[in-house]
Amino acid sequence: MTNLLDLVGRIFISLVFLLSGINKIGNYEGTVGWMESLGMSGGFLIPTIILEIGAPILIVVGYKVKISAALLSLFCIATAVIFHNDFSNQMQFISFMKNIGLAGGFLFLVVNGAKDFSLDKKFS
Repeated sequence: MTNLLDLVGRIFISLVFLLSGINKIGNYEGTVGWMESLGMSGGFLIPTIILEIGAPILIVVGYKVKISAALLSLFCIATAVIFHNDFSNQMQFISFMKNIGLAGGFLFLVVNGAKDFSLDKKFS
């Protein structure tokens, strides 16, 4: 049961980023405009898409989970600070805290890795 819950948890936490990366591809120009309106170079969008699609896939299949989770944890903290820092706006504050919470979830994966339903366990 623990192995199954580990897999489901990895899928759930990863879906947010996988779908976000796919949506960024579908709305590439709009996302660049939004990023630039907040003072961030649109040049960061391609590495963001690669991270948001690649790392979740690796986490779901259980390969290099600790590295992928560490990268996504740092990404969550960075995006919280850069894009959700208007604490006078309740929605921005909630988004900030959700990103911090997701960062914490990824830190659990950094510390514990994946259980038996993972490629990491098959190759170790």
